[in-house]
Amino acid sequence: MAEIVLCRIDSRLIHGQVMTKWVNQSGANKIVVVSDELAKDPFMMEIYLLAAPQDVKVKCYSRKGVLEKWKEDRFGEGKVLLLLPDLKTMREVYDGGIGVTGIQVGGLGGAPNRKVVFQNITLDEADVEILTDLEKKGVNIIFQTIPEDAPQRLEGILKKYHQN
Repeated sequence: MAEIVLCRIDSRLIHGQVMTKWVNQSGANKIVVVSDELAKDPFMMEIYLLAAPQDVKVKCYSRKGVLEKWKEDRFGEGKVLLLLPDLKTMREVYDGGIGVTGIQVGGLGGAPNRKVVFQNITLDEADVEILTDLEKKGVNIIFQTIPEDAPQRLEGILKKYHQN
């Protein structure tokens, strides 16, 4: 059974130097990407693979596929960086049985009705509901875009959200 060493939410998924830093810091030797869109698009998947560190295995699954893989063999062997594009996907994966104990929110881009809460991270009401629900279930949630940033706790992020 693989060990999930980092569960990261980042709409950019695999993106160059930032991902290399997180792989190095976490000690991951495998990245498991959960994205319905990417799983259906082999060309785009190849582009993302080029951004991954060369010595790291990368697997991409749909939401349904990642739950099947988890039930099959818990991602096999190694140390996994679980990478998801948004909080809706995170909740579905968590509720489907991949019960991570911690989540790092690293990048959620802007759109209408979203509020900036920390650097390039934005939230909307649906995100706040998901985060609150996961925290109530005992999941430790931090916001951190790069390893050099001090991790921000959910409590402070929610205060910023409600002040905007």
